This record gives sequence, C-alpha cells and structure tokens, in this order.
Amino acid sequence: MDDGTRCVRGGSTPGPQPVGSPVHAGPVLSATFHLGLPHDADSGADFYGRADNPTWRELESAIGDLDGGPCTVFASGMAAIAAVMRSFTDAERGVLLPSDGYYVARLLADEDLAPLGVPVRTCATAGDWAAALREGPAPGLVLLETPSNPGLEVCDIRAVAEAAHAAGALLAVDNTTATPLGQRPLELGADLVVASDTKALAGHGDVLLGHVSAADPVHAERLRAARTRGGAVPGPMETWLALRGLGTLDLRLARQAENARALAVALREHPAVRDVRWPGLTDDPAHRQARAQMRRWNGILRFTLPSVHAVGEFLDACELVDSTTSFGSLRTCADRRARWGDAVPEGLVRLSAGCEDTADLVADVLRALDTIVR
Repeated sequence: MDDGTRCVRGGSTPGPQPVGSPVHAGPVLSATFHLGLPHDADSGADFYGRADNPTWRELESAIGDLDGGPCTVFASGMAAIAAVMRSFTDAERGVLLPSDGYYVARLLADEDLAPLGVPVRTCATAGDWAAALREGPAPGLVLLETPSNPGLEVCDIRAVAEAAHAAGALLAVDNTTATPLGQRPLELGADLVVASDTKALAGHGDVLLGHVSAADPVHAERLRAARTRGGAVPGPMETWLALRGLGTLDLRLARQAENARALAVALREHPAVRDVRWPGLTDDPAHRQARAQMRRWNGILRFTLPSVHAVGEFLDACELVDSTTSFGSLRTCADRRARWGDAVPEGLVRLSAGCEDTADLVADVLRALDTIVR
C-alpha cells in the first residue's frame, strides 16, 4: 500500500469486522483494567494505564508501519528525545548531537545529562560528522536532525550511520521536519527515529505527542520499559486525536509542500527578504543531499528580514499567518527563532506553510512584506 492508504487505514484491524462494531473506535479512557484471579498466570493483558493502552497500540502500529520498525509513543517530542538520550548514554559513552538543531535538545544534554557525568559534544548538521566522531571519546549515541530546525540544513544519514556504527555508537534521527512520509531514516541505516508528533503527524495543533521507532525490537523494548518507569506517557485522548490526524497527513503534506514552494519562489523576489531556504528548491545548498534521501518535501521554509522590528511589522500585517512557535499544522504560522536563543540572525523567520489556498497565502505574505519596505 502507498502512503495515503497507509495513513488512512493505519492502526485499524484488517479484514471483516463484527456487525455493529464502530468503524472509528474511540479512545480507551481508563487508568485501570480488569485483572484475573490472584493465582492466575500473567496473561499479558492490559492491567494499568501507565504500562500500556489499546489506543497507544493503534497509533504505534500505524506509525511503526510508516517508519519501518516498532514504535513507542510518548507524551511529547521532548519526552521521546529524553528517553533516547537517557537510555543509550552513560558516563563512559556520551552523546554527539547537532549544534544547530532544536535548542531544547541541547539544553537537555547540557543541563540534565552533563551534570550526571555524561559527555556531551556537538557538530553542525552540515558539518563533518565522521571527523567529530574521531575527535574525542566515542559516544554511545549520535543524534541527527535533518532537515534541521530552524536552519533546514541537511546531512547524509547513511554516511553518518556508517561512521557511528564503526565507532560503536547508535544513530538516532530526529525526523520531525521530514515526517515518516518524507524520510525513512531506519531504511538509511539509523537505529532509532524520533519525532515530535505535535507537529505535522497529528497536524491540527491540538495535541502534544512524540514517538520513537526502532530498527531493533530489543531497543524498542528498552524504550517501552523506560516509558513505564519514567511515566512520560501520553493521554489516550491525545493519542486518539493524533491517530485521527495521521489519516490526512498525505493530503496535508502535499498542500503544505505546494505552498512552501510557491512562497519560497515569491520570497526570493521580494526586496525585504534575503537568505530564503527550502530544500525543495533545486539550487538550495541542501537540495542535492535532501533529494538523495528524502521521499518528498514538506512545508517548512525560512528566510531573514532586516530586523526584529521588521519581523514584527510583517507578522502584524499578515492575515493568514499566525505568530506561533510550532509547525506542521493546518494553519500557516511563523516564528522569529532568535527569541528562543537559537544562534541565528535576529530577523530569521521560520515559516510553516499550512493548507490554505496557495494564491491566497502568497498574496497575503507579499502584501504583509510590502508594509516593511521603506
């Protein structure tokens, strides 16, 4: 089955169903489940909501099918990243992660892991990861984010996987910007793929959720055990909403990529804008590598305006662009990333194209940009 079919049908039980059973089963909203008698052998059935839930399993089945390995869902994308970092590093084998990726991942490494004696090193997304692996003690975990957030830089997943494995390290890839439809890191040699499903996968900006899929079922079980012990579990309702949102991911991603392309082309011609980046443009610095490993494009682009004030004027003038800090939703949104501490120009804007009509969206953005040209 192709992407659209797997998104729509993901998590559902194949084959004929009992007459009268719901086509769309609701979330299982229970913290406890009926147990057998005290002397009964463990049946493997559900017993407590922190350990497992039928709604989790539906979403995990759907995402795992797209990623290509067993999936474990978490309460947020950062909960998923934290579980990976804590499960596969220690005081002897640390973590090597992007210096220009999502800033909270670096904060977690620097402020939570490093004080416990876990070595933390960084490398630029488009840098020399093989050299970075040779420069110090071999890490236990290499974490990539490609395309990176917010810079949209790209690195060669297959090459980094080979270098990491040669050093005895596992490779995890943050696939949030690409989505499982845009990129399948496990097929490129990664051991783990992690994502914030708050973004495009759930797609409606109304849930917090994350997941990790693993190439090795042993690693998957380790992460499930970590989730149960740590308690970073998603609510059944949020999980069910993400499963519902996943059904339209294929359609949403197509429109978002169409809008991103049109915006990137239009932005390049506007005098107030510089440094437009979207890997889908054939002359983008990241295009060649992105094209080699990505299956399709997404809706995220970035560009730079002259100043903080200019960004404010632009966002204030937009009617179809929300000033919010997430991405991948139905609604187009934009965010000045330097406000969060990213090492980027003060006027850098990350824009996530939504599912509005392309002509409407481009016209609104260009009209808003015209207000800052003096």
